[in-house]
Amino acid sequence: MAALSAEEIARYRRDGVLIPDHRVPAGRLAELRAALDEVLANNPDRRPEQLVSAHVSGTNKEGVRGHAAFLEIARDPDILDLVGQLIGQDIALWGCHIFCKPGGDGLEVPWHQDGHYWPIRPLATCTAWLALDDSTVANGCLRVIPGSQVSKTLHAHLREDRADLALNRAIDPALMDEAEAMDVELEAGQLSLHDVHIIHGSNPNRSDRRRAGVAIRFMPTTSHFDRGLFKPGAETGLHIDFATRPLWLLRGIDRCGRNDFTIGHDESVTA
Repeated sequence: MAALSAEEIARYRRDGVLIPDHRVPAGRLAELRAALDEVLANNPDRRPEQLVSAHVSGTNKEGVRGHAAFLEIARDPDILDLVGQLIGQDIALWGCHIFCKPGGDGLEVPWHQDGHYWPIRPLATCTAWLALDDSTVANGCLRVIPGSQVSKTLHAHLREDRADLALNRAIDPALMDEAEAMDVELEAGQLSLHDVHIIHGSNPNRSDRRRAGVAIRFMPTTSHFDRGLFKPGAETGLHIDFATRPLWLLRGIDRCGRNDFTIGHDESVTA
């Protein structure tokens, strides 16, 4: 079992982010990087920072042609062991988003909170952000405001229709202090874990090195994935359709008894 120490768990509760002492083996990482190359080649009309549901094989209902390798890494027992110590052992997979910033013109992700976009009630998730390339300050690594999740408050967001942003909603800058930001630098194969309420974003990639990572979205099954909460569309700058988004029960049982694990599982979805 991949285990977190009591100190690491306390740090996650305090800061809302954690880099565990865990690495994806080199062979597995190479497979994921090859799968990423296939996904990029198969989605030439989609910005590489906006590849939602990349774990769904074939062309998914959100217009992205994904790859089963990302579903398999989401099922990785070590990653589930780590996540389970933070959100409990009844775990559902509900999303997988590739953020790939090309060298030179990788888009900025504005400061935001994920909870504004997600139909999960009560709002409780853990995202495992797995680095497929080295992720550094120079190429636009994840940045967080440590401790901003503690109050579990969703702050006001403003709409920003800019072509250089991966999302078009950003937190009101008056509600945060960027001087408190922490850069989450990762070597390829490392991952970070972060809470749904934490304020986070990333700078554009102006370097000559690609920065690719995959955000694997886990929720405790004590929460309900409410498919009717948001209409399909691109209100956030991403094309999403939660009504048809498949869920996977990865561990335990559906504690809330309201999650549907059959919707979206058709011939294009690897069960």
